[in-house]
Amino acid sequence: MRILFLDQSGKPGGAELCLIDIAKPYGDRALVGLFADGPFKDLLKQNHIPVEVLATQAIQVRKESSLVQGLKSLGQLAPLITKVVKKAREYDLIYANTQKALVVGALASFFSSRPLVYHLHDILSKEHFSQTNLRIAVNLANRFASLVIANSQASQTAFVQAGGRRNIIEVVYNGFDPKTYQTDESDINKLQQQLELEGKFVVGHFSRLAPWKGQHILIDALAKCPQEVTAILVGDALFGEQDYVQQLHQQVAELGLENRVKFLGFRSDIPQLIAACDLIAHTSTSPEPFGRVIVEAMLCGKPVVAAKAGGAIELVKHGLNGFLVTPGKPQELAQVIITCLQETEITATIANNARIIASERFDIAIINQQITQLLSHITSA
Repeated sequence: MRILFLDQSGKPGGAELCLIDIAKPYGDRALVGLFADGPFKDLLKQNHIPVEVLATQAIQVRKESSLVQGLKSLGQLAPLITKVVKKAREYDLIYANTQKALVVGALASFFSSRPLVYHLHDILSKEHFSQTNLRIAVNLANRFASLVIANSQASQTAFVQAGGRRNIIEVVYNGFDPKTYQTDESDINKLQQQLELEGKFVVGHFSRLAPWKGQHILIDALAKCPQEVTAILVGDALFGEQDYVQQLHQQVAELGLENRVKFLGFRSDIPQLIAACDLIAHTSTSPEPFGRVIVEAMLCGKPVVAAKAGGAIELVKHGLNGFLVTPGKPQELAQVIITCLQETEITATIANNARIIASERFDIAIINQQITQLLSHITSA
């Protein structure tokens, strides 16, 4: 089976990291077509996945864009669609990994007579998308997609509630290679020394810096915790959210937490950084489609506290393999942090449960097998 994968981003986010795991087994039988240049292209090459940047300029449509803005982009999309149609004829199916990729992939599918698969990494709701973009995504998926793969039951439910066809959507959770999260203790010790974290209780937050990801919630919670509790924020602003980054720095200064919050920016050594933490916090204020870092923390054998909404509640059972708190409630989060700081034996048991469960439930080999079976049904139909 030959697959043309499409992705809009030049930067590696959760959807892009998922795509690497899915495309990797296909080797030269796959091509990842990107709509923007950037570090994601380099990451694909490092994983020996064929990649090509298909667009010469960024597509000027965002999740909150109106119909008028969308129509203005059509002229810009025409050369890209033409290029994708030509490429698609060399492959058995088109696999759209993002919403902009869905728009281009749907039209390319029509003109190239190749089946379309849409991997839904979002909760299609008004909290995240304009009404126009919601309608476009659902209508294109309903009309052109042979299959929609949702990364959680929460994503599947939102798709159907937005008008998506229930008979074309299947839930397949993100997969992970457990070996990636086996870290060397000496490397972790060096990292803790470099970051001046020795003797601290370290709470890690791993995601792009954006208001709905809720880094400000963790900072507020930190102010209610003992002095030895420190936070590291790993990630950077991706989609013009620099104002929020400035607000976070201002919040840290106003609360007098300059020595207890470290902004590390985008990093490639995620498993090592997670292993250097005592607790991983997921603080999204809106429902998360999946919550990749939750599983990564589990695989590293680290306790995780997650916002009780969306895909996170499918991953975490409170008190068994992690902790759940009400979204947007720093006081609740602070209480869990203090519990983990003080109740070390119980916390260690929960973290060990999480590692065992996640290793079995999200193994990339099993997940890729599920996806291959679904794709085989389409190409053989």
